[in-house]
Amino acid sequence: MGFVPHTEAEKQEMLAKIGVKSVEDLIKIIPESVRLKGDLQLPPAIAEQEAVAMINNYAKMNKTTDDYVCFMGGGAYDHFIPAIVGSVIEKPEFKTAYTPYQAEISQGTLQAMYEYQSMICALTGMEISNASMYDCGTALAEACYLACAKNRKTHFVIAGTVNSHLTEVMESECAGKKFDFEYVAASDGTADLKALEAAITDNTSAVIVQHPNYNGTLEDVRAIAELAHAKKALFAVIVDPISLGVLETPNNYNADIVIAEGQSLGIPLCYGGPYLGILATTKDLLRQIPGRMSGATEDSDGNRGFVLTMQTREQHIKREKATSNICSNEGLYMLAAAVYMATMGKQGIKEVAEQSFQKAHYLAAEIAKIPGFSMANDKPFFKEFLVKTPVCPCKIVKAAMDAGIIAGIKVGDDKLLIAVTEKRTKAEMDQFVEVLKKF
Repeated sequence: MGFVPHTEAEKQEMLAKIGVKSVEDLIKIIPESVRLKGDLQLPPAIAEQEAVAMINNYAKMNKTTDDYVCFMGGGAYDHFIPAIVGSVIEKPEFKTAYTPYQAEISQGTLQAMYEYQSMICALTGMEISNASMYDCGTALAEACYLACAKNRKTHFVIAGTVNSHLTEVMESECAGKKFDFEYVAASDGTADLKALEAAITDNTSAVIVQHPNYNGTLEDVRAIAELAHAKKALFAVIVDPISLGVLETPNNYNADIVIAEGQSLGIPLCYGGPYLGILATTKDLLRQIPGRMSGATEDSDGNRGFVLTMQTREQHIKREKATSNICSNEGLYMLAAAVYMATMGKQGIKEVAEQSFQKAHYLAAEIAKIPGFSMANDKPFFKEFLVKTPVCPCKIVKAAMDAGIIAGIKVGDDKLLIAVTEKRTKAEMDQFVEVLKKF
């Protein structure tokens, strides 16, 4: 049976409205080489029992960090996840929940959003947080929209080395706005303060920095904030939420916008997603914040309840005043992050951060002792660091994989980006060092 319900007359009416004569005219921009020719060539139908067996066999082919020792980072990290996180998010009342349009019958979801927002504010030191976004890349793009909505400026300066996955999403999503993105970095990948000062103009909407940066190095965020604010630009910082267990909160160095990837907060690696976008800011930017916020209130009888306080989307307010392209929060993983933060508490997150820090520095020191290997720079780092290698990192990655180790991420032809979390043991790190000694 066909799945297009429109009659031929309706199709012609739609084509005429669009301004083309045929469907072929509509899709002619798509190259012939990528178009489907003929049917999908699906295999014959099979019984449900057979389909389940086939899918299970495919699933067994997958390998996870349960099968390997993982030193890979670059934005997604192999942290321990308490069992309670999975137990809570598997509850059907959360797992099947949709957007809480009718707040009076969505109290559980709204309370989860409120608790998440409160803990993100406590973690970052910021005054307000939304109820999450799709991932860090889309949160970064929305931060650019937020800054432009506030000061009506279109120039953005990216200081130091920011994860290219994030900046590619940012540039793609913001393409329609014709924002001007300028990248300023020193030879070691950190922010070049002199070049940054020269790059910031009166039309600069925001200065964006990743701290720790993509190479794991800590940036001079106080100095960057001062340079941005001197030209009345906003200061946006992308953070690793776990690092805030030991590093200063962004509020302490006068960040205006905080963006983060929430995967480290109780979310599995999931072969690359879905993840969780964190966005927090100051009260001054309340009216520009994208997405939605949950607030606590009281009803006429004095009972505590929760409502959607801010909904800056075109379905709720005038289209021209809507602030966000991202209209839905990542509800289930927002809940996972909230459960993780509530379970770990301040001391738990601090311990995860301290263990990651200490273990990363132990491994870095051991690798630096190996002839031919050295640190890419001598600047401070948190849990991730860049190593110069005597051979192409691809050879190291392959050899380590054969030994049951995911070595890290190849950076250029002679550098390897290595991440260490609290899960890594001394025996695992020493085993990794022995693999490296063979080069």
